[in-house]
Amino acid sequence: MPAESSTTAVPSTAAEKSRTSTAPTRAAKVRARWLLALALAVAAFNLRPAVAALGPQLDHVRSTLHMNAGVAGLLTALPSLCFALVGFAAPRLARRLGPAITVCLGMGAITLGIAARSFAPGSAVFLLLSALALAGIAVSNVLMPVLVKRYFPDKIGPITGLYSMSLALGTSVAAAVAVPLTTALGGGWRVGLGVWALAGALALVLWLVQAAVLGRDGAGSTSSAATRIRISRSPTAWLLGVFFGLQATAAYATMGWLPQIFKDAGISATESGVLLAVTMAVGAPLAFVIPPLAARLPHQGPVAAALAACGLGAYAGLAFAPAAAPYAWALLLGVANCAFPLVLTMIGLRSRTSEGVAALSAFVQGVGYLISVPGPVLIGVLYQREHGWAGPLALLAGLMTVQLVLGLRAGRPRQIEDEV
Repeated sequence: MPAESSTTAVPSTAAEKSRTSTAPTRAAKVRARWLLALALAVAAFNLRPAVAALGPQLDHVRSTLHMNAGVAGLLTALPSLCFALVGFAAPRLARRLGPAITVCLGMGAITLGIAARSFAPGSAVFLLLSALALAGIAVSNVLMPVLVKRYFPDKIGPITGLYSMSLALGTSVAAAVAVPLTTALGGGWRVGLGVWALAGALALVLWLVQAAVLGRDGAGSTSSAATRIRISRSPTAWLLGVFFGLQATAAYATMGWLPQIFKDAGISATESGVLLAVTMAVGAPLAFVIPPLAARLPHQGPVAAALAACGLGAYAGLAFAPAAAPYAWALLLGVANCAFPLVLTMIGLRSRTSEGVAALSAFVQGVGYLISVPGPVLIGVLYQREHGWAGPLALLAGLMTVQLVLGLRAGRPRQIEDEV
């Protein structure tokens, strides 16, 4: 009997040791995922201040650097160009270095570009350093959905919502506090723009940690299925690319021209700025809600259609009664702009592998941002020619209608691997 009890006790002790040893491992994995989610959110916060903080201070930058109108026009078009052209290189970098290290490099480029351009002696240097920051943003833009697919395949909706909300917060906060912060710091536009490098530095530290933990995970891991992907042959990729371009056109037109529409309707410049802030702020909570909702649905088309309907309602209100209910039109436009987190969610859902998502994300954002380049410029040309907003708003409504149709088709449950 004693012998029997000793032999039965051994497996029990071993089982206890096994449970004890695996518990910290599981807890460590949970902590690691939370830290990665935090790093994603902080990185996303840094993907727009380089642009959003510049707009309200562009006049001061131009006068200080003696920047002519042509260079200023190039500066306003630079984000879309960099997001499109540099974004195409992101998957190749991720294959060579791993996505975590590549995002770490992106955060470094953002931090260095923002900090250094605040010391630029002339417009050419300012333009080049802005391009450096935008290149870091472009690479990170593309790899956000890739990291979600690789490390959170069971939570694509919630994690996409988390970083989309953080991106929206970074945009709205930078636009809203750029001028007051510059005034409070008392250092002119150089300090007002350079201070955003601090947020980039925080993201860089977090991603240095992630790069140390994850290393080259995912580098050179292109599967045979991913190797065969010819992304340009996928109808879904093209639908998403054009959809992305149209929603970006609407968003840039809103950011660039909405205050002018309200001012032309007799609303004060101060209140017009508040209305733009309302439009941008409403996207933050919705960006957190929409991706999880869309990810649970088998077909994301109805969500895309509902967002586009909000945009059409806003354009109608702005065309026929802009001063009657300006806050309603601003809110509707904010809801319509949530097509951005929706399309990011669809990118993550339309491929079975992180390599496929990388190829799809680069293609969709590259094509989309190229499509968006002429939109705000064309709106300005129509406004100048007609001295009114009927034509520009009719154009935006037409593009939003096309976006609605494309969203219904792009939202169908498809995998790019099955198409190509």
